[in-house]
Amino acid sequence: MGKTKSSKFKRPRVSADGLAAGAVKRPSGDDEEAVETDEDSPAAELLEKLQSPCADVRELACAGISRVVQQSQTIPAFLQRDAVRRLGPLLLDPSRAVRETAAGALRNLSACGGPEVCEDMVRQDILTPLVTLLREVNRVLCQESEFTALRYSTRAVSTFNRSGLLDVLILCLDRRMQNVELALSAAHCLHTVTEDNAELLGSVNTAVLSALESVLLSTHTGMAQTLLRTLAAGVVWNVKASLPAAQHAQTLGALVATLSRSLELDAGRLVPELLQAEAEELEEGDGEVHLNGLGRSRKTSGKEDDFSDLLPRGREELREVTALLTAQQTSLEIIVNMCCSDDPSDDEWEETSSGDEAEPGADGLLEGNSSLLSPLCLSAEVHGALIHHHIPQKVLLKAEFPSAEALAACGKTPAWGGVVKKMYRVQYRALTCLHNILAAMDTESLGGPVGLQAVAQHLASLVFSSAEVLKDDEFLEAVTSALRSLLQIMASKNIPQCMSPQQLMSLCEAATRCDVLSVRVNALAILGITGSTLAKQPDSAETLQMIGNALLSVATKDTNLVVCGEALDALFDVFADGEEAEKAAAAIRLLPALKALQPVFKAKIRKEGKGKYSPEQLCVLDNIKINLRRFVGYLEKRKCLQECLNI
Repeated sequence: MGKTKSSKFKRPRVSADGLAAGAVKRPSGDDEEAVETDEDSPAAELLEKLQSPCADVRELACAGISRVVQQSQTIPAFLQRDAVRRLGPLLLDPSRAVRETAAGALRNLSACGGPEVCEDMVRQDILTPLVTLLREVNRVLCQESEFTALRYSTRAVSTFNRSGLLDVLILCLDRRMQNVELALSAAHCLHTVTEDNAELLGSVNTAVLSALESVLLSTHTGMAQTLLRTLAAGVVWNVKASLPAAQHAQTLGALVATLSRSLELDAGRLVPELLQAEAEELEEGDGEVHLNGLGRSRKTSGKEDDFSDLLPRGREELREVTALLTAQQTSLEIIVNMCCSDDPSDDEWEETSSGDEAEPGADGLLEGNSSLLSPLCLSAEVHGALIHHHIPQKVLLKAEFPSAEALAACGKTPAWGGVVKKMYRVQYRALTCLHNILAAMDTESLGGPVGLQAVAQHLASLVFSSAEVLKDDEFLEAVTSALRSLLQIMASKNIPQCMSPQQLMSLCEAATRCDVLSVRVNALAILGITGSTLAKQPDSAETLQMIGNALLSVATKDTNLVVCGEALDALFDVFADGEEAEKAAAAIRLLPALKALQPVFKAKIRKEGKGKYSPEQLCVLDNIKINLRRFVGYLEKRKCLQECLNI
């Protein structure tokens, strides 16, 4: 098997043509016929009112745009009429109310329009008025998603670096007690623009680090403050290269402690409690002062006219839950990256595979190929901090999320329906995080053999809790990555597995039907690990036949060469040696099947390889092609030897 990569979370980028999944295309050519051309349309009317000499009219127009563009199908009509160029100058409007609602309209346009719209906003120079606003106004009035364009454009990040906005955003963090939403907006932006931004590191001075440390060490209550501390922890990790050497251990300790406190919060209990608190307050009526589920007073105005946010301010409990789940998701993503090597090859599929030096046969058939993933070189500081704060155990608990009680409570309240997706997202991130922790830590740090078996039982309970989970692509991607890492480690330590072959076959059958490439690759790797372990056990030939047939089917029928290659790699592992493997190989006619497949696989690489697969993938496929030839030769020698012995 080739080693499994450690996943790293990165902010989404646009593709070469400026598009990404879910993006709203700017209409052009024939597409314009589908867009309203009537000048009396809502888009035309609202944009016209932006030019009104009356500030109240301009404000109402911005608010109307903010509301309408939340329906993504309306966005092309606004883009066709240069909404960005018309809204941009209003960021510098003499009226503060107009500035606020214009920022909200641009925020919703970027948030609901997707990456392509954000890129379009940058092309239309939205950053010029935005930078001017940030420089000239002491109290920044734009909201988080007004910075969304910075997440998708190298040009936008470069503009940020040149414009000296880092200090402005740090000032926003300092105002967290007066305006926590402003501080959150700044923290979201900082978390984005500091990622993989070497150019900015030179601007991270003592004042910046002190401000971030102040946020990390703050003890203010409330989910917004928890999210703020989590985002600050992400920023600190992004700029860790700027930390003085003497400060590394202390700052890292504060960073991991922040993540630990975020993960400690029991969202399964808090979600139903906050939902119940909201229901009770709504029953009491509007305009009264109440205490929410976290002991903070607030006023339920009943108004939902805040157009700078997608969530109405009147629903404080819903906002608290959203902040909590976002904090936990972000914490898990940061831990994923902490456990991920900075080697650029981490982003490539199967960095190592069966090499040319791996000769088949009892003297070392693919032995180099079966050397399992060794832990990544976590620094002693990172390793120690993660263990000290019991991060692996807390990640496991989040993998159990969401609770049935929380799901049932949200399912009864339509306004809280979106919380369900956020809860599942926390679980998926926890599983991915578990995958990286398993890959990066030594066995003893994870509780030894007993601890690993407990993790295996835990994952089995998640996977087989219901048939529905095996239909969720995102869940399958996360859980198969975690299982693959876990089974590799257990196999390398000769630790008995806790899932039956039938259970694993059920999982792999579901995964191999998945459209997500990484899920299919993980499933095949799991079959290879399981089969190679079973081949050493007595009376396993029947199960090996089942595994072998499944792998042969994929190797011969899948249209993706990467998947075919992984299936072949798994076959090499399963049938490398052993009496049970020989019986199973003969029963499924493995040798003639592979001999027939050999020229087909070689021809496909030659015909489809260039242009469709990366150089790294082609290198791996070439290795597999060589090993296929050698493995066929090895099986032929074994067959001849067996025939001679029978004579």
